[in-house]
Amino acid sequence: MTWTRVPDLRVARSHPAVAVLDGRLYVIGGGGPRFVSLNSVEVFDPATGRWAEARPMPTLRSGAMAVSLGDRIAVIGGGFKKPDGKFTFLRTVEFYEPAADRWSPGPDMLQPHDYPACAVLDGWVYIIAGHHPDATEGGPQTDPGFAFAERWRPGRAGWENVAPLPTPRFAASGLVSNHRVAVAGGVAFTPNGFIEYDRVELYDPERNAWARAAWSLPWPAAAHGLVAHRDRFYLFGGFSGDVGIGTLAASCDAPAGSGPAAWHPLPPLPEARAAMGMGVVGEKLYLVGGWAADRSVMASVVVWSDTTTAP
Repeated sequence: MTWTRVPDLRVARSHPAVAVLDGRLYVIGGGGPRFVSLNSVEVFDPATGRWAEARPMPTLRSGAMAVSLGDRIAVIGGGFKKPDGKFTFLRTVEFYEPAADRWSPGPDMLQPHDYPACAVLDGWVYIIAGHHPDATEGGPQTDPGFAFAERWRPGRAGWENVAPLPTPRFAASGLVSNHRVAVAGGVAFTPNGFIEYDRVELYDPERNAWARAAWSLPWPAAAHGLVAHRDRFYLFGGFSGDVGIGTLAASCDAPAGSGPAAWHPLPPLPEARAAMGMGVVGEKLYLVGGWAADRSVMASVVVWSDTTTAP
């Protein structure tokens, strides 16, 4: 088990949209210094160990989600900071086709989602929660989070809403667990204060209903990295209580049925990191950009592997 590094991004960024297609890692948009939103696209080829530039995205945005769908990448939602310091959150969907280096518009979502959870299950793209649409002025410390959830699949004209997330929040992670969409961690302003969560809630598409999972994260986390890879879950960094942005890392076997998860610590991140992008290429888990402990924007890219082969 080891951490390694690959060359830095050409442009430092937090909150990027990240997708993997044909063995390459695509890093799209995000927030640069002073959280100025970006539309630049960088592509990492592990075979050469080099970054290249691709055609910029039409929309400046950070906090968007990206998923690979066949031969194209869908970039969904997010938002941008205006010159007056307020934010605009987006319903926008755009498709990128790497073979043609071309962008095209997709179907707008029903609601704006900035920094939501995202997962793909049975061909459906789920976008869940995020910043509350009315929280464009007060900032995260007063944001109650969003509960609205919706889904879309290729071939459909538009998005459809599904049951709302029981615990409104933003900066949560989404993945698939036991044929359910799992939303893990996140943060929101509540009557009890600003709370980061360790809870996991599961969506059952057959029942259109949510339930609290028997398993949880090993620490309360928001803006963390969480991925599923080869029947294991991997959790990295993020914000957590008084610790702030941390270096914690852990993994567990994907929970079976309704049982709990037995998390095991991994060697800590080489540097504290939150609001990073994550992608899995082969056996390598890439943590891309993000915020450092002092919330400065990072260009570094670190790679986790359970083996000792080169990245």
